[in-house]
Amino acid sequence: MAPGVRKKMVASTVELLARRGLEGTSFTEVLEHSGAPRGSVYHHFPDGKEQLVGEAIDLAGSNALAWIDKKEGSPPDEIVRWFVHIWREVLRRSRFEAGCSVLAVTVATDSPELLNRAADVFRAWRQRLAELFEIGGLSRDDAVRFAAVLIASTEGAVVLSRADQSLELLDIVEAQLLEDVGRLIPKT
Repeated sequence: MAPGVRKKMVASTVELLARRGLEGTSFTEVLEHSGAPRGSVYHHFPDGKEQLVGEAIDLAGSNALAWIDKKEGSPPDEIVRWFVHIWREVLRRSRFEAGCSVLAVTVATDSPELLNRAADVFRAWRQRLAELFEIGGLSRDDAVRFAAVLIASTEGAVVLSRADQSLELLDIVEAQLLEDVGRLIPKT
């Protein structure tokens, strides 16, 4: 098998999950999207779809962390703007057809393994955002709470924006988050 086939399959799965959800992401679609040969499925993922989806969740999580890390050392309001910007771009570029692949799996799976992997991803995002907020001047408690609020609010806003085919709800949530984080920043 050509090098990189496995990586292409996992990356294709991330994109398909974001666009079609768990039930709409089959091995056939992954093969078509990635251009991988049919024999790749069981060669690279002998444990089946759950193995492939689990690795896609991990990849989506690490990709988001790499984007979040770009704002290390930034003030909290800039981190909020950046995090919302990431999701705004996902919506724009996909013409409101894509959302969060980790969320897509979370709401559709009955697999404890996939739920645990999704929880690990969301936990890692919360932890990293909290670290960045704390570096940016928030107290540890405020940083931890606000990181959870940021992720939950943004994930919900992405879902609502996809349904509405508009960025209006994401913009409303961003404005509220910026107002809220502004109140948490210590006044000097």
